[in-house]
Amino acid sequence: MTATLAAPAPVSTAPAPRRSWTTPALVVLLVGTAALYLWNLTDSGWGNSYYAAATQAGAQSWTAWLFGGLDAGGAITVDKPPAALWVSGLFARAFGFSSWTVLAPQAIEGVLAVWLLYAAVKRTSGAVAGLLAGAALALTPVAVLMFRFNLPDALLVLLMVAGAYCTVRAVEKASWKWLALAGVAIGFAFLTKMGQAFLVLPAFAVAYLVAAPTSLSKRFLHLVGAGVAVVVSAGWFIALVELWPTASRPYIGGSTNDSLWQLAMGYNGLGRIFGGGSTGVVMGDGNGNVGFGGNTGIDRLFGASMGAEISWLLPAAIVGLVAGLWFTRRAPRTDRTRAALLLWGLWVLVNGVVFSFMSGITHPYYTVAVAPGVAAIVAIAGREMWRGRAHLPVRVTLAVMVAAAGFWGFALLNRFPDWAPAVRWTVAALTVVVATAIVMGVRRTAALAAAAALLSSAAFGVATAATPHAGSIPMSGPADYSDNLGGPMGEESSELVKVLQATTGTWAAATTSAQGAASLSLASGKAVIGIGGWSGGDPAPTLAEFQQYVRDGQVGYYVTGGRSMGGPGGGNDEIGAWVAENYPATTIDGSTVYRLS
Repeated sequence: MTATLAAPAPVSTAPAPRRSWTTPALVVLLVGTAALYLWNLTDSGWGNSYYAAATQAGAQSWTAWLFGGLDAGGAITVDKPPAALWVSGLFARAFGFSSWTVLAPQAIEGVLAVWLLYAAVKRTSGAVAGLLAGAALALTPVAVLMFRFNLPDALLVLLMVAGAYCTVRAVEKASWKWLALAGVAIGFAFLTKMGQAFLVLPAFAVAYLVAAPTSLSKRFLHLVGAGVAVVVSAGWFIALVELWPTASRPYIGGSTNDSLWQLAMGYNGLGRIFGGGSTGVVMGDGNGNVGFGGNTGIDRLFGASMGAEISWLLPAAIVGLVAGLWFTRRAPRTDRTRAALLLWGLWVLVNGVVFSFMSGITHPYYTVAVAPGVAAIVAIAGREMWRGRAHLPVRVTLAVMVAAAGFWGFALLNRFPDWAPAVRWTVAALTVVVATAIVMGVRRTAALAAAAALLSSAAFGVATAATPHAGSIPMSGPADYSDNLGGPMGEESSELVKVLQATTGTWAAATTSAQGAASLSLASGKAVIGIGGWSGGDPAPTLAEFQQYVRDGQVGYYVTGGRSMGGPGGGNDEIGAWVAENYPATTIDGSTVYRLS
């Protein structure tokens, strides 16, 4: 890049000289990341009880494991595809079901994601940039949150970063094999969280189409092959679900017609982007509701809901991306630095635009998908600016990057005025000193520049790790500020748990709340039907099906409970009314319970 700035001329893409300390530094990064993500992990208990119960079900039943069943009896699945539960279910089978085996897979996935991001950035920008990118991802608060919590987003991010690494390898030598592997990674990412996985595909396609060193026709042909790999690696499971006899598998939760394809296109697809009735559930509050992303708009990623999750380095990434693309504008088509900036830049742009304007169900933690792209851009652009620091325009740009990260970090910390005020003032002072020193050409400021950029995010990330999180909408931050919306159910009464544990049927009980069912299942170790699924509106089981379960002696009790997200439908009211009309009620430690068999 130095040559580009001086002439301008094509940038140099030769790898940086090998440094003996980089391998030990990588070990320190990965061990430190593992410590951060595994530290006091079980303080969060079951984390999200809904997914914890599905992990428990997968450890008890192979059918529930395969389809992502919420209960081991096979009544209904969770409202996501099952790939993340395949990992946690196998982990629980291997090491026993516990809080640690529920949460640890995500922590391991986080360490692997940091390692793969390091490897991807290293291939284009050297080991130092790779280390910086890995550290930036590891310390991003929303990444700390998600890699310590049992939601599908952890595996989603790992598979997306794996796809990016494969794409980087593919661009180097126009390798259709590496590009196909990228497609496979995204196909399995689809089986983790459906359409969100596809948001990185434009970035992969553009980077390869622009920079792969082969003819245009071959580049297009390779992309078609990669598309086929995506379809096959995602489509096999959709076909399996559609062809499997419905009577011998759980109902596909979140769908309206027991179809995984409809789930992908509706509730987890267009319904998430455009909102409305296609989701079948009550939508999030669009009037600033923090747990549902706040108001839509271009500033959403910086707002009260998402800002402290993801935006710490976002201003610096924007500056670095624009400057990097400008400085490489005359580089050869196959220039790897520009290809990397295109890949990670489009990654951030597409994800950022979708999250900013989607009007369906949106949670702040979704933004973890943006974190690898932001970290990579800051590392790649920062390294290139440092190499070109002999030129004043480059030094000024680098100083602006540092200032953008430092002062925006200060602004975010200022939203939490009572938490560690010394940190934000240290960040502000360090930012002023370092940015000034860079402009003046002071040498040996690289480490201080990285510290100024990362300190605020790192402090908030560590605070996130020190805070237990639970519920359906966790948010990062220290204990006094972190929101855990839709928190776990209260402790189930020991008497009710004993009653359920004494049952011998397929299901110990049924209740009209997926979260309530999960709580009962986790406490008793028995399968419990969450009638209506997560939304309360899934048509599973129907009244006729439930009556047959009862006649066959498969359900022990009916426990009254509120729906997890409101909204009648699917026969829930019919089932409750039928039970109340035909079976006597009793009260066990405050819960109304009907004995069915």
